[in-house]
Amino acid sequence: MRWMRAAGRGLLVLAVVMTGYITPGARADEGAAHGRGPLTLATAGDLTGYLGPLLEGWNRTHPGERVTLVELPDSADETHAQMTTDLRGGDRGRFDVLNIDVAWTSEFAAAGWIRPLPRDRFPLASFLPPVVGTATYDGRLYAVPYVTNAGLLLYRKDILAEEGVRPPRTWAELERDARTIAPKYGLDGYAGQFLPYEGLTVNAAEAVYSAGGTILGDEGERVTVNSAAAREGIGFLARGVREGWIPKAALTYKEEESKQAFQDGHLLFLRNWPYAYVVASARGSAVAGKVGAVPLPGPSGPGTSVLGGSNLAVNTHARHPDSAARLIAYLTSERVQRQVLTRGALPPVRAALYDDPELVREFPYLPTLRASVRAAAPRPKSPRYDQVSLAVQAVMHDALTGHETPESAVRRLARELASISHR
Repeated sequence: MRWMRAAGRGLLVLAVVMTGYITPGARADEGAAHGRGPLTLATAGDLTGYLGPLLEGWNRTHPGERVTLVELPDSADETHAQMTTDLRGGDRGRFDVLNIDVAWTSEFAAAGWIRPLPRDRFPLASFLPPVVGTATYDGRLYAVPYVTNAGLLLYRKDILAEEGVRPPRTWAELERDARTIAPKYGLDGYAGQFLPYEGLTVNAAEAVYSAGGTILGDEGERVTVNSAAAREGIGFLARGVREGWIPKAALTYKEEESKQAFQDGHLLFLRNWPYAYVVASARGSAVAGKVGAVPLPGPSGPGTSVLGGSNLAVNTHARHPDSAARLIAYLTSERVQRQVLTRGALPPVRAALYDDPELVREFPYLPTLRASVRAAAPRPKSPRYDQVSLAVQAVMHDALTGHETPESAVRRLARELASISHR
């Protein structure tokens, strides 16, 4: 599933008073008056159980700024619903720091739920370049990148080796192998995350982007989806379901269900996030030692992944905003980012970790992932992102189930997105 600016002495003092942040030279015993104290961190469900131990490390060394972890559902849609309900409630709400999907930054910032953050408090120059753009809105930093992600194509390397076939680089190669090789081994061909939820928005956007199209421009003010590229991308997936090399069961898949199908040996190809590679390769998996990963294919070569991951943001009404900023700096430090990868199997935002020989030996997909992240594109930016995503899901579902042609689906989506952008 899917984080954070303030010239002249007078302006700096004003910024401190307004935001609650304190300068590095401020006295520690002034903490409570200047925004230090205990915190609550809200996040989607931690599927690998890594985050609790990381926060225990913080709590041991910051006893006056202890963090309480609140885990929400692991579904992005349910987490979004619970966070926005809390934030709309006014006053302070339950959550001080929010681990939000990268696609929500614009929505939360435009609504005034999260506060702008000072760029100089965070090591933004050390991050992979594309990820910082997911944390900005209207030219200001409203969050700090914490985890990044890009979709990969997982494949059964044992089967492709047996057939003397290289991993697919194009849609035509993927379709051919899914249609002809998979049935020989009693497997389904290809799956992604096609249940109507946030994952379907991601898969749809990747298909459109890979074909050279876009969905929205100008931070949601311009609708760009009505294009030949969008028709091609949506048509590729719809054809797969219609012809059977994408199994109809995939219409019920989220990340976990699709990962399990691949891990249990039922799929030749799977689009998923890197964590699925780690789990499917682990001891006890039916396909351990048989999994490869390459960038997502496109019409004529490598395609474009949607940039996934999460950003850390601070509630506008957080009780202790300076502690919140200090916690975010801790969680994005190189030492902790290394543990995000080694304990949580989640891709870090620190660029240097992708060149670490020890990590590459342990996580051989890192070079492929770095290339995918650098070439990835964000989901459509919009202050009404939740409505945009719901529209994409509904239209894409109708196209995949054959209730609407790709051509009419694209026209309908353009109309619905135009209506949303003008509300």
